[in-house]
Amino acid sequence: MELNHTPTLITGASRGLGAALARALAAQGARVVLAARHTQPLLDVVEQIKQRGGEAHALAFDVGRKEDIHRLAGAAAALVGPIDLLIHNASTLGPLPMPLLLDTACEDLEAVLQTNLVGPFRLTKAIAGSMAVRGRGLIVHLSSDAAVNAYPRWGAYGISKAALDHLSRSLAAELSGLGVSSISVDPTEMDTRMHADAMPDADVSTLARPEDIAARMVSIIQRAHTLSPGARLVANPEVAA
Repeated sequence: MELNHTPTLITGASRGLGAALARALAAQGARVVLAARHTQPLLDVVEQIKQRGGEAHALAFDVGRKEDIHRLAGAAAALVGPIDLLIHNASTLGPLPMPLLLDTACEDLEAVLQTNLVGPFRLTKAIAGSMAVRGRGLIVHLSSDAAVNAYPRWGAYGISKAALDHLSRSLAAELSGLGVSSISVDPTEMDTRMHADAMPDADVSTLARPEDIAARMVSIIQRAHTLSPGARLVANPEVAA
């Protein structure tokens, strides 16, 4: 995918991988819209991008809220034009410390699914139709090792990411003939606030830097047209692009 001047929307972009992706894509010339729940952290990242000569815009919306979805999609398109690259990065772990699955309240599981699965589904519905009409577009879903391996206390999060992977595959099966691609990417374990929240005792020296994963993901996005529809990739920064 050619990134120069590409209208791009990234959710969960105020910190961690989302912010690193915004900086990396803007450095390639993408016209980036950053979305997250809180305004000031978004504005900080936008300012960093602008100082480096890139184009970036901030939109404070919550993808877990149904009423925010169409406003987010419309505002993003108004800022940079119809979205050609949609990256579903926003995620939540649910209650902390993460409980065993049978101790997880039904309402807490529902809240995780709203942000990690239903929100991306709704936002894709709001944007992918325009992609199909124009005959181009890429939808990237941020997955996790917890989507394919079961770990105690990661149940709600893992369930949501496993479903997100299948959402990506299902979209690919339906949209690939219309010029729209859908892939999912496992970014591996990173030194982020979310990882620290989940595993506060982890050795951060063993974790990948979000900037390195973002660079790897830029490479994946650039060659997305060569991938199988619905491909699931692992963004290992130690593997050559």
